Amino acid sequence: MNALEIRDLHAWYGESHILHGINMSVQRGQVLTLLGRNGAGRTTTLRAIMGLTGRRQGSIRVHGEETIALPTHRIAHLGLGYCPEERGIFASLTTEENLRLPPRLSGGRATPMTEAQIYEMFPNLAERRNSPGTRLSGGEQQMLAVARILRTGADILLLDEISEGLAPVIVQALARMITTLKAQGFTIVMVEQNFRFAAPLADHFIVVEHGEVVASFPASELAAQQAKLDELLSV
Repeated sequence: MNALEIRDLHAWYGESHILHGINMSVQRGQVLTLLGRNGAGRTTTLRAIMGLTGRRQGSIRVHGEETIALPTHRIAHLGLGYCPEERGIFASLTTEENLRLPPRLSGGRATPMTEAQIYEMFPNLAERRNSPGTRLSGGEQQMLAVARILRTGADILLLDEISEGLAPVIVQALARMITTLKAQGFTIVMVEQNFRFAAPLADHFIVVEHGEVVASFPASELAAQQAKLDELLSV
């Protein structure tokens, strides 16, 4: 059974029809990267999976359960964790307080990580455990945003541009994190602009354009698809 399966997904913001029949599936323990130009519909795809758009139509199955009619909190409790581009760190709370906020998901299939496990994966956060959110660097905030999800027991992670604007050393740490989580059986869907970051991590690539899937191929075909990718992603 696929961890996540989407069929003919349409989504709207108000009267604006953004997604036009997205199809994709992700196996457990797989990393799927959504590529595309800005405004193509990649972030809307993640938001639609979580029920954060307006009207949705089609089918979104999480661990085999249909979620298209469910509210966001019910979708999350099936084991989904969404890390938006804006991160959503509570500025007045310390790193440790931010980590202790998320509740355990009733349907999460992963064992929630302990604070000790989080600090082992992200040594930067251990050093800054008593620092308020406003004092963290962009990279540390990104680590904290992902770490909070890992505290919930979510086993499907939706990550939106987590490497954007970060120093290379932080990007490398995030790549190591994704490799570790994948080895532990987590399923990851990434929206990424940084192709050099995404390419070695992904098992499968999907290119979205104007709210539709225009290319879909496994990582083993990346070299053969490179010319087509360059054409699709050029500005």
